[in-house]
Amino acid sequence: MIARPELTGVSRVVIKIGSALLAGTIPCRGSGGASDPFAAFAAQIAGLRARGLSVALVSSGAIALGFPSLGLGQRPKDLAGLQASAAAGQSKLMWRWAESFYAHGLEVAQILLTHDDLRDRRRYLNARQAFMRLLECGVVPVVNENDTVAVDEIKLGDNDTLAAQVCGLCDAQLIVLLTGAPGLYTADPTLDPSAVRVPIVRVLDEHVRKLAGAAAALGTGGMVTKLEAAAQAQTHGAATVIAPGHLPDVLARVLDGDDVGTLICAPVDRESARKRWIGTALRPKGTVFVDEGAERALKKNASLLFAGVREVEGTFVPGDPIQIARALDKAVFARGLTRLSSQDARAVAGKKSAQAHALVNALPDELVHRDDLVLL
Repeated sequence: MIARPELTGVSRVVIKIGSALLAGTIPCRGSGGASDPFAAFAAQIAGLRARGLSVALVSSGAIALGFPSLGLGQRPKDLAGLQASAAAGQSKLMWRWAESFYAHGLEVAQILLTHDDLRDRRRYLNARQAFMRLLECGVVPVVNENDTVAVDEIKLGDNDTLAAQVCGLCDAQLIVLLTGAPGLYTADPTLDPSAVRVPIVRVLDEHVRKLAGAAAALGTGGMVTKLEAAAQAQTHGAATVIAPGHLPDVLARVLDGDDVGTLICAPVDRESARKRWIGTALRPKGTVFVDEGAERALKKNASLLFAGVREVEGTFVPGDPIQIARALDKAVFARGLTRLSSQDARAVAGKKSAQAHALVNALPDELVHRDDLVLL
């Protein structure tokens, strides 16, 4: 048994559930029986929510639920058939999740994405703001690719990849990819009886990638796409667990740090990885100039409040990267992700919190949160 204590401190997680898991039944611990998979997973996620975790759910299943409605005997292979099946099945998928979470007093919200939504900066930021507000309100976002309109040019490819993108959108520390397999193996266990599960991957290199197999029948992904998703998650500073969805209480066991599935570790210093991204990979859209008191506070790991801002330069929207400079000599000493537009930032610059909230509706408590700020 290999303990995973780093997982016990996770506060936000993205959970991806594949089509094959939603097509059958899920065993329930202690009951001796099985449960509807939607109800079983909703109960597990409700348990995580009761522990104080924020959860975003990436759910496959629209096509699998939809093609029988079209009178088809199996999942179609042509694009029009897949799009029609997704259109027929998406409402069924959301109805199943809404009903299952309602039993636990939880609301759900549907989010459908394509690659265009993520590569276009404005649409990406709009999606990010929606995710953040839903999570702040205690709602469970149920995310899927918009298969009804997606074509090869704008498809993300599979929901493992989508889960990695959602991880970046909502700043999750962990992705849990639930699948029918117990995890990554040293070889195909159906062909090689000596194959053993790989409990932890600390370095995701070519040797590890060669261990992956092919896609499952009901879905589009396989172990290859799960490792690719894990690699993308690492760029956001997040870890990934590939875990068997049929295992009773699998989500609680993963978040308890149990030796379940395969853990692909996050970068050694998650915060540094994310802050390197903020500090080096993003092009600032504007600059805010702050007084000496604000500078001292930021260097002590505080957030940037409105009262310390003296001037705002440039045009930006919430979520954009900005520079932070001293008002005295214009020297840039930090970068961060703004929570306000440049227009609202100018309106509240130099204002105390109570004054600022009277000027701008739905105002956050800070211009740049300390988790989104890096000193240069």
